[in-house]
Amino acid sequence: MKQFATRAEIRWADLDPNFHVLHSKYYDLGAHCRMAFLVENGLTAELMQELHIGPILFREECFFKRELKFGDEISVTLRLSKTTSNYARWSMEHEVFKNGNILAATMNIDGAWMDTQKRKLAAPPAIVAGIFEAMPRTENFQFIIK
Repeated sequence: MKQFATRAEIRWADLDPNFHVLHSKYYDLGAHCRMAFLVENGLTAELMQELHIGPILFREECFFKRELKFGDEISVTLRLSKTTSNYARWSMEHEVFKNGNILAATMNIDGAWMDTQKRKLAAPPAIVAGIFEAMPRTENFQFIIK
């Protein structure tokens, strides 16, 4: 897959007293994009419950470049930047664009899969690995050893 992106609408409730988007809403945009990718590729919340697996985050960071304001047209991209060979741990990158091609923010996240019954980190089932194999990758993508 070359690219994956979601579209978003800025709601009045997303704004802070300076009339631009609250910093925490950028993280919500990234989470929505990640889950949209998983669901569109067959990994629904219901299937995760059946498999007793769920994604967790260790780190989220955002670099703010331009303000997002009410009325801006927003798109959020998703790319895999690092992963273990079994996709148990991973890093992803989001870019938030406004009004076409204006880069408003970049986000980097580090995460893993957790067995929701044992409450411990776990390697994902084959279906999850297959979905991650289809995820777009950054130019400097790398497999990591853990």
